[in-house]
This record gives sequence, C-alpha cells and structure tokens, in this order.
Amino acid sequence: MSAIPDSCWKVISPLIATAKDFLENGETLAPIAFVGSFSSGSTTPVLLKSSSIEAKNDSALAIKIIAETLEADFVFLLMEAWSLRKDKLKQMDAILDIYGSIGASPYAVDVVSMVLETRHGVWMAEVPIKPKGNSKKKRTIGVPEFRHFTEYEGRFVNLLPIKDGAAILH
Repeated sequence: MSAIPDSCWKVISPLIATAKDFLENGETLAPIAFVGSFSSGSTTPVLLKSSSIEAKNDSALAIKIIAETLEADFVFLLMEAWSLRKDKLKQMDAILDIYGSIGASPYAVDVVSMVLETRHGVWMAEVPIKPKGNSKKKRTIGVPEFRHFTEYEGRFVNLLPIKDGAAILH
C-alpha cells in the first residue's frame, strides 16, 4: 500500500489547510500531533515540547499514552522544521560537522514537516515554506507530496498501540 488511506486524508486535509492558513496570516506553527481513532471518531491534539531531548521524549510518551487510551488508528505530526537543500543532502554529515546543526548552516530550508503513522506504515512530507507575495511575515506552502515508508525509526514513530492481530511495520 503506497497511498494514504482515504479515511486518513479526510482527517489530515483540513489540518494541513489550517496550517497553511496560520502561515498565510503571519503566524508560526506550534509543533503538534493529532492522535485519532476512527471507531470513536475522536482526534486529540498534543502540543509537542522541543526545548530539550527530555522534553521531546516526554512528548513522545504523552502521544503513546493518549494513543493507547483512545485505541488510536493514526498519529499525524505537523511542525515547522529545517531541512537541507536537496543538492546538499549527500554532504549532510560534513555540514553537521562544520555548523553543528542544519539550522545553523547556510543550506537550511524552512519546511513544514508532516508525518502520518497508521497501521499500514508511515507517510512523510516536507513542504518548503515560501514568502507569500511581498510580505515579510506572511508565508505559504504548496501541496505536500507524501512518501510511504515501511522502515523507520526515531522518537516520533511507533507511537500506536498494538492491536490484536495487527502487524507492526518497522
């Protein structure tokens, strides 16, 4: 399966549109996760703390606890981030050695990072943030192009509870 399930699109499309509206109104995006269950029809937002490794770990744990409580079917993370320009991806290690972080390098690109975790895998998209018209405060994003991943690791994946008979994709 490589396409995002329709049931998930119905939930995340308005969230992406709202994020775009925030940017176009000159606001920044707070890092947030949406934890949802189709059986209960509920979606719970979880603000992510990113001030330290411990704060990030606490945020991931909060998502896992809520996902377990809701018997969640999906987790959708949405946040502003820095990414490397595509022409510099192969030089990432050298750039990190020189500058210490992607954000401190002259090759950083502001993006909205989106991650959707379901029982069918993980889809990720990075959408560049661009100025909206001549405004210095207002920004916008294009349409995200999600890529499906069946192998992934990190703090903000494998957040869904294990359901009876459900296969875990890693």
